[in-house]
Amino acid sequence: MLLWLLRGVYAALVLGVAVFAASVFIEAEQNGLAVVAPLVVLAVGSVVLLTDVREKQKHITTLSAIYFGLLLGLLIGWLFGMALDPILISAFPDKPQSQLAQATRILITVVCCYVTISTLLQTKDEFRFIIPYVEFSKQVKGGRPLVLDTSVIIDGRIADVCDTRLIDTRLLVPRFVLQELQAIADSSDKLKRNRGRRGLDVLKRLQSNPKVDLQMHDGNVPELQTGERIRVDERLVILAKSLGARVVTNDFNLNKIAQLQGVDVINLNEIANALKTVALPGESLPVRLVKPGDQIGQGIGYLEDGTMVVVEQGRPHIGQEIAIVVTSVLQTPAGRMIFGRPDQRASGTHTPFPGPSVGTPPTGDSSRGSGQHDPLRGPDGSKG
Repeated sequence: MLLWLLRGVYAALVLGVAVFAASVFIEAEQNGLAVVAPLVVLAVGSVVLLTDVREKQKHITTLSAIYFGLLLGLLIGWLFGMALDPILISAFPDKPQSQLAQATRILITVVCCYVTISTLLQTKDEFRFIIPYVEFSKQVKGGRPLVLDTSVIIDGRIADVCDTRLIDTRLLVPRFVLQELQAIADSSDKLKRNRGRRGLDVLKRLQSNPKVDLQMHDGNVPELQTGERIRVDERLVILAKSLGARVVTNDFNLNKIAQLQGVDVINLNEIANALKTVALPGESLPVRLVKPGDQIGQGIGYLEDGTMVVVEQGRPHIGQEIAIVVTSVLQTPAGRMIFGRPDQRASGTHTPFPGPSVGTPPTGDSSRGSGQHDPLRGPDGSKG
């Protein structure tokens, strides 16, 4: 909003300058210039404004190189002009020749400006302003950007996470990751081709999501401009380290490489494991057994979130949904596994109290619960 307000003020000032130029030439009774001058002012102002609106992604390094190169070129040209001024005046004392000397000074200034701007543009990555022992560095405000890996784009769950508005930081997709996706989508292998096309569809979904700030990054950092062939994973880590960003991936090896180089990583598999159902020993869970286990009598089932459940003595119940009692939980790098056994209390076969002892009437006897023993009955319940 503030930027558009600035552009509106600029447009109003350009219009005012054009009206002023027209009024000046009208008072001087130069009607031809009174029409041409405002048109020239409006044309120059419009070109500047349209260029600013069209070029949305501007790099501060490029702009600073142009500005300071221009200032440095003007300063050097002015110094050269002051040094050559006595020589040029003595060499060209006449007025037409003095105009030639002035044109020479202008030419020297233009050449100096071009040389300084060109030099700073070509060395802008190494260009720094240094006060003794103090260097100005980039300050990152807010959340650090997230650099997406090829695997997490093909996986597609990042788009579902962004729909929940959990991620409110900027997402970066390097050009080399996009090129790798395109190469996979053009592969002769049908499976790879489908994976690549799925990744491109996920990127299109992220780009059309108004809740997501997705940007394509050229990946041009000084560390990568070595001329060597670097793998995509290494380029991704170097880029994230240079930008102060975090890497989002599903690749276990990339996770380890990034951690070794001090780059923060967000692994979607670890997030998914952290959000799975929490089961404590002794709790009862409903699960449907779908296949036999590796050990004798075991049955295997899965919860709704994909957690595998191993049920002891569950093989007779394969194809059925039964209630189990959790005995233990095992956390592995691949996910969480739950071990349990059938809940006999749910089926009514569990005996919560000790069985009948000698001298205790059996179930269904008329003396049950009376607390008295019939002396005419023996231990087996028959009458003596």
